[in-house]
Amino acid sequence: MVEYSQAPEITNPRGDLKTPGFQSVRTEFDRIATLTARGFQPALLVSGRGGTPVGPGSPEAVEWFARQFGVERMKPLSGRIPSDRRKSFNPDGRQERQVKALERCVQSLIRASESARQQFFLYKVMPELADETWSMQLRHKTFPPDRFIEGAKWYRRYFREEVLGVFDEPALGPNPRTRRIYDNPGWAGYEVVLDVWPEVFAWGILLLPKDLKPGERRPVVVCQHGRNSVPRDVIEGDVPYYHNFAARLADQGFITFAPHNLYRGEDRYRWLCRKANGVKATLFSFIAAQHEQILRWLATLPMVDSSRIAFYGLSYGGETAVRVPTVLEGYALSICSGDFNTWTEKVAATDQRFSFMYTIEWEMPYWNMGSTFDYAEMAYLMVPRPFMVERGHNDRVGRDQWVAHQYAKVRWLYAQLGLDGKTEIEFFNGGHTINGAGTFRFLHQHLNWPPRD
Repeated sequence: MVEYSQAPEITNPRGDLKTPGFQSVRTEFDRIATLTARGFQPALLVSGRGGTPVGPGSPEAVEWFARQFGVERMKPLSGRIPSDRRKSFNPDGRQERQVKALERCVQSLIRASESARQQFFLYKVMPELADETWSMQLRHKTFPPDRFIEGAKWYRRYFREEVLGVFDEPALGPNPRTRRIYDNPGWAGYEVVLDVWPEVFAWGILLLPKDLKPGERRPVVVCQHGRNSVPRDVIEGDVPYYHNFAARLADQGFITFAPHNLYRGEDRYRWLCRKANGVKATLFSFIAAQHEQILRWLATLPMVDSSRIAFYGLSYGGETAVRVPTVLEGYALSICSGDFNTWTEKVAATDQRFSFMYTIEWEMPYWNMGSTFDYAEMAYLMVPRPFMVERGHNDRVGRDQWVAHQYAKVRWLYAQLGLDGKTEIEFFNGGHTINGAGTFRFLHQHLNWPPRD
């Protein structure tokens, strides 16, 4: 039932609230019949004569509402004010029981989520991987990866459209604006701004080694900062999290680009994420579009080999590493540092004190992600491209056993597809930081730099 009533009218510089016209309400109400089967449910639109507002709580609306519960005749209103005649009642206890019941329900879904995700993705694409008898017979055999790669295309599209969210507004031309801001002995640095949409731009810092030869094309490493940082933090100042890793890679001959991601300003970007949720989008709807434009622009540079563009990010940059390169195949490989996790529990488990249930990151939940994609399933979308995890033993973002559990599934799948040489994990005795040991070797190996004969 919809009761057409007068809404509170508010005039505000940020937008006015007022009662909608009756015809617009009628039009939307009539759409119910087009979206449901005939006889699916009773429905009533209540209004005054000529489409004027009534109520709230008009007699026609109340009587119709009561009839749905089998009350055919309403008693006349009493002049007495109702009073609570219960001798003992504690609403706090009831509320606690309700909350605990909800919690038990959600936590049971978390415990069952791993199986739900396998049935949703991996076992749909390759059912034989779910057959333990068949797996025992295979022993040392592997599957050609082509079928998995083809089957994963639908899930890559689903992940971007249904989980991250995607805007269908066409991108503008990049219209690059640059200025030189570094002149290091080994490389020059340029600040770059690119248009994305009329009110959205991308920016970052490009480092070009000075020993580039005319006509030479080199690999690029996109070096992504974490929360509340800016591009220069990965280049200078030896910030403890980053240790100048973009500059160090440029010293080794890579072209590097350090983009700015939107997660800065604490709750300001969370407000943006919450607003985006209302239109089936997230913060990564913007970030993925920015990186799409960055990839397009990098591919136009004469010194860039567009087939060898890698992504390497820490913390929220590591979160980006399993969301953006998985959907943007222009990234040839991805390295997730300081973020790889058992994500469902990290976001919603109430028995883990370091989960987001007890921190300020209230923007972390995604729509139905627990039943569709955890970090292993997101990494599956990288197949057959190289993928690596960097994990400090003392990084309190997660626990080694959680990280190892998710990564083991990734390593297992790569092995089943004959791609086990394309994925690695490096544990090191440190915290939430770029280690830059095994990951640098991984970049040199899979980006073929310096070139091997």
